Amino acid sequence: MTHEHHHHEHAVTSLNKAFILGIALNVAFVAVEFAVGLYYGSMGLLSDAGHNLSDVASLLLAMLAFRLAQAQATPRYTYGYKKSTVLISLLNSVILLIAVGVIVAESIGRMLHPAPVEGGAIAWTAGVGVVINGFTAWLFMKDKDRDLNVKGAYLHMAADALVSVGVLVSGLVISWTGWTIVDPVVGLVVAAVIVASVWSLTRDSLRLSLDGVPGEIDIAGIERKMTAVPGVKAVHHIHVWAISTTENALTAHVVLETLSRMEAVKRDLKDLLGHAGISHATLEFESAAERCDDLHD
Repeated sequence: MTHEHHHHEHAVTSLNKAFILGIALNVAFVAVEFAVGLYYGSMGLLSDAGHNLSDVASLLLAMLAFRLAQAQATPRYTYGYKKSTVLISLLNSVILLIAVGVIVAESIGRMLHPAPVEGGAIAWTAGVGVVINGFTAWLFMKDKDRDLNVKGAYLHMAADALVSVGVLVSGLVISWTGWTIVDPVVGLVVAAVIVASVWSLTRDSLRLSLDGVPGEIDIAGIERKMTAVPGVKAVHHIHVWAISTTENALTAHVVLETLSRMEAVKRDLKDLLGHAGISHATLEFESAAERCDDLHD
């Protein structure tokens, strides 16, 4: 038990440092990228800077959610503020989709009204972006499957690294060929990459905010496993939802062959559900005879 607690504290500390370092690096890079993009009139750099700025906001929100998840429960909020992690994850995906709209509009405008850009400056700036975004993604890679907000941070930064590679290539192409049309085209590719990376995050966040069954939970499989526990005759009225992006809850009615084994069955079921990714389980027990009487009524 002590070892698990130590591991949890270590994970909390390392993630907190990852968020702070990631935010600091990306704020610095956004400032540089925006300045260079503005100076040289590069839509590729400006759109990427706008996207990176939205990622800074996303990292700040994810860190806020991470902190709120640690808050203690109160009489008014009996689960604490854990659900805020789901709402912030949804807000993050909305921020990214708004960024997509801005990038598409600006890129189309630049295609209709082309302007000369400096390919070499674009390439160098984007090259720095590849390093910074790749490193920030690496900070979250280890814990990306533990939390939806951490996964969101990882996906954003990994996508940014790929986008920066695209902007780097466009800068080189412009330097060699003078084809300035490549710049707004890369802006549209940026938008497509963002939509592709954020789609699963939006879908999962929306489902969890509506108290839908978390994606990793197979409710039919859980029902089969619960029914297979010795002493259990049937299970019905199963509900599973997310308390936060890392914790799930379940309520269910359990029909027992005999109520005399209730405590032993309860222990077995709680252990089973814990291994299935459900940390909070509320079980209501009834005897097979009682259930049969209710059905006849």
